Amino acid sequence: MAIHREGYKIIAVWFVILLIINIIAGIMLPDKSFLKWMVLLLSLSLYVFILFFFRLPSRQLQPDPGLIYAPADGKVVVIEETVENEYFKDQRLQISIFMSPFNMHSNRYPVSGSVKQVYYHPGKYMVAWHPKSSELNERSSVVIETENGTEILVRQIAGAVARRIVTYAKPGQKVTQGGELGFIKFGSRVDVFLPLGTEIEVPILQQVKANKSIIAKI
Repeated sequence: MAIHREGYKIIAVWFVILLIINIIAGIMLPDKSFLKWMVLLLSLSLYVFILFFFRLPSRQLQPDPGLIYAPADGKVVVIEETVENEYFKDQRLQISIFMSPFNMHSNRYPVSGSVKQVYYHPGKYMVAWHPKSSELNERSSVVIETENGTEILVRQIAGAVARRIVTYAKPGQKVTQGGELGFIKFGSRVDVFLPLGTEIEVPILQQVKANKSIIAKI
C-alpha cells in the first residue's frame, strides 16, 4: 500500500520530532526505566497512526456514466432534499459522508465529466456532522458536468480536527470517475448534491468506500 504525497512532509517532520523526544528520553531517563519504554511505545504508536492515516490503497474502477460512486470513505450521515445556495440555488438531493480520522482521506471524482466551477471558502471548524458545517465550515466545492449534461456538486468540508483541505480540480479540466479530486487532513466530511429524482443506492448510516461503493444512479 502506498503513502499519499500529502503526507510526505508531515511524516518526515513527525519522524524527526519523535526521534528527538526518544533521544532526550534515552539521555534523561535511566536504562530499563518503565517511563522510557512508555515514551518509545507511544512514539511508535503515533507514527504508525500517521502512516496509516496517509495510506493510499489502489482502487481502480471502470468508469460507468450511469453510476455515481462514493467520493470518500466513511459513513453516510445525511440523505435529504435541501436547498443548495452556492451554485445551483435550488432544491437538490444531498448525500453526506463523514470521514473519521481512521478512514482513508483521499477524495475521488464520483463521475466523469468537465469541471465547471471550483469554489473555496474559509470558515469555522465545527464538528463535521453538524448540519450547518456544510455552509459555515472551511470548504471547497467542485461542480462537475457529465457527458449527458447532468451537473453534480462535490463539497469537501473541514471538521473540528481537519485544518487543511486540498483540492486538485481546476475549471475546465476533464476528469475521470475514480480519479483523485483532493485530500482532507484529519477528520472531515464530503457532501454530494444531485438532481432531484436521482435513484439513491445507499441507506443512511451505511459505511461506504471511495471508488468501490455506488451511492446513486443517474
